Amino acid sequence: MFRLSNLISSVIENRPSRHLNGSIAIWNFTNRCNLNCLHCYSKASLDAVDKLSTSKIFETIKKLKEANVKFIIFSGGEPLVRKDIFDIAAFAKENGIITYLSTNGLYVKKSNAQKILEHFNYIGISIDGVEETHDYFRGLKGSFRESLKAIELLNSYQKTKVGLRFTITKDTLKDLEAIFELAQTHNIPKIYISHLVYSGRGLDNLKMDITKEQRVKAVEFIINKAFEYYETKRDIEIVTGNMEMDAILFLKIFSKKYPHLKEEMKKRLIKWGGNSAGRNLLNINSEGDVKPDPFFPIKVGNILKEDFLDIWINKPSEVLKRLRVHPRELEGDCKECRYLEICNGGSRSRAFAIYNNLWAQDPSCYIDYIKER
Repeated sequence: MFRLSNLISSVIENRPSRHLNGSIAIWNFTNRCNLNCLHCYSKASLDAVDKLSTSKIFETIKKLKEANVKFIIFSGGEPLVRKDIFDIAAFAKENGIITYLSTNGLYVKKSNAQKILEHFNYIGISIDGVEETHDYFRGLKGSFRESLKAIELLNSYQKTKVGLRFTITKDTLKDLEAIFELAQTHNIPKIYISHLVYSGRGLDNLKMDITKEQRVKAVEFIINKAFEYYETKRDIEIVTGNMEMDAILFLKIFSKKYPHLKEEMKKRLIKWGGNSAGRNLLNINSEGDVKPDPFFPIKVGNILKEDFLDIWINKPSEVLKRLRVHPRELEGDCKECRYLEICNGGSRSRAFAIYNNLWAQDPSCYIDYIKER
C-alpha cells in the first residue's frame, strides 16, 4: 500500500510517517461470494465450500502473532458470509492483531453494523464507479446502491472507520473522477485505489487493463487530489495499491512543489521499500495455501499440512528468500533502474503472468512514460 496522504502531511509537517513494524496478512477466509466481479482474483462464487475450520484459524492466528503479524485483512470471497467471522475477528484482537474488513457491503445491515464496527478497526467497501458501471462490473443490478448504503450506515456511527475501494480498469477509468466526487459528497474519509493485477478473473480479462499513458494520467490525477485535500484541509485519505511505481511519479510531483523537502521524501520512500510481497506481506487463501501476496502464482506452503511458522520463518522456500532481498535482484529494465530501491520492482505476479518469469520486470511499469513529463 502506498499512503500518499500520510506521506504528504508527515514530511511537510516534519512528523514521523506511518511505518509498519511487522507484517500484514491478507486472509481469504472463504471463497463464497454473492457477487461475480470481473476482476476477482479468487474466482469466488456462492457454490464454494469453506475448507478452514474455526479451530484451525484460531491455531494459525496464534502462529501469526508469533511471526509478528500486526494486521489481518479479512477478505474472500465475501468474508461476512462466514457465521464465525466475528469470533475470528475477536480472537485476532485478543491476540493483539489489528483487524481490517474488505467487503462488498451487501451484508452490512442495521442489525450488524455496530457489531462490525466493534470487531474491525477499519472497513473497506468496494465501489467501482457510478451506478451503471459498478453494477456491470460487480455482476448484480442494485449492488451499487446497497454498497453505498453500507458506507453511509457505518459512517453514521463512526466516520473514521470506513472507506471505499476502487479498482482501475478500462471499464472503470472513466469514473475515477466520479469516485472522488462521491467521497466528497458523502464525506467518506478514505479512498483506496487499486491497480489491476493479472490473476484470477483479472488474468482471464487481461484486456481490461489500461494503457501506460492512461495510467500516468490517472495517477497524476490521484496524486494531485491528495495534494488538494491536504492544502484545503479536506479530511480524506488517499491510498493506492498494487502499483509501487506510483511512488516514483509521486516523488517527481512532490519535488516540484516542495523542492527543499525532496531528499527527505526520497529517504522515506526508500524506507517504505515498495513491493513487500513475501517480506512483510503474506496471503492465506480459503484452501489454506500460503502465498507471498493474494495474486502470487506460486504457493509456499499450506497451513492444513504444515506449521505456519515453518512455512514463513523456520524453513522459508527459495522463492521467499529471494523475495526478501531488498532491493530485489531482477531482470530486464529493473536490473539497472535507479528507482529500484523505491518500488522494489513492482508486482512479481504480473511479471509471471506475462513473461512466465517471476524475476522479470513488471509489465505495467510506466516509468519510461514519466520521464517526458
